[in-house]
Amino acid sequence: MNRHNTPLRYPGGKQRLAPFVIEVLRLNRLAGGHYVEPYAGGAGVAIHLLLTKQVQHIHLNDSSPAIYAFWRSVQRKPDDFCRKIAAASLTVEEWRRQRNILKNPRQFSQLDLGFSLFFLNRCNRSGIPNGGLIGGLGQQGRWKMDARFPRNELIRRIEAIAANRKQMTITNLDAEAFIRSCVPQLPRRTLVYCDPPYFHQSDRLYLNYYKPSDHVRLASTIQRHLKRPWLVSYDNVLEIRKCYGRRRCVFCKVQYNAARVYTGTEIFFVSDGLRLPDKLAGSGPVAAARVSSDTL
Repeated sequence: MNRHNTPLRYPGGKQRLAPFVIEVLRLNRLAGGHYVEPYAGGAGVAIHLLLTKQVQHIHLNDSSPAIYAFWRSVQRKPDDFCRKIAAASLTVEEWRRQRNILKNPRQFSQLDLGFSLFFLNRCNRSGIPNGGLIGGLGQQGRWKMDARFPRNELIRRIEAIAANRKQMTITNLDAEAFIRSCVPQLPRRTLVYCDPPYFHQSDRLYLNYYKPSDHVRLASTIQRHLKRPWLVSYDNVLEIRKCYGRRRCVFCKVQYNAARVYTGTEIFFVSDGLRLPDKLAGSGPVAAARVSSDTL
């Protein structure tokens, strides 16, 4: 799974976990059904499942207007978006212009806003939209701002996704409102994967981030109102383990590239009744399964 399908770079991107999700889909007879991400972001898993025909339809929701604008533009105006990629000027002046668009979203079209998010994601360090420019403003670093902007490859990814646009639903709702109002309308054969902002350092990694009380409220919403099979992933911290204290959990190793490269441990919480692979220790980056109460 070396080939990326999503055009966006994301801190802790989850596409490499797709084999684990595929196995969960198959074990629970959910393959060929619907797949949902209330926190779409880069949607690495969703896009992989769509392009490899593991699911019939994906639902991408994100409360960020810029992320929504990106996915909606890819779905509705892929040709215009690809032309923007081909013609993009990779200069510091253009970077400043795109940053201004992201900071003033109401003054620009959905296509322009979506492209600004994409441009900054590809040109900034670690893909963080509000982060610093690769190579710095003086472009004196070892890597320059074009290091993560392979035009032809990015256009290929956009075109591949657009070819499946009828199998995508894109929404711009608060995640909890989406869980309460939209998910109940979906078929029973649906898997929901919630990947909320990290508990720690999320304020510098995401456009939208949560306070501790938001995480607690979200955990309550998921466990009380989410009536479809679900997975939830987080950074492995005590505060979050307490929120899901009665749920089974799975640990996995994730490589982060924000500011510096390092390996951390993330944790997946699992809805009751969802079957998991018997031998998790041998399933890619997923390391082990334990009862979460043992880790509090």
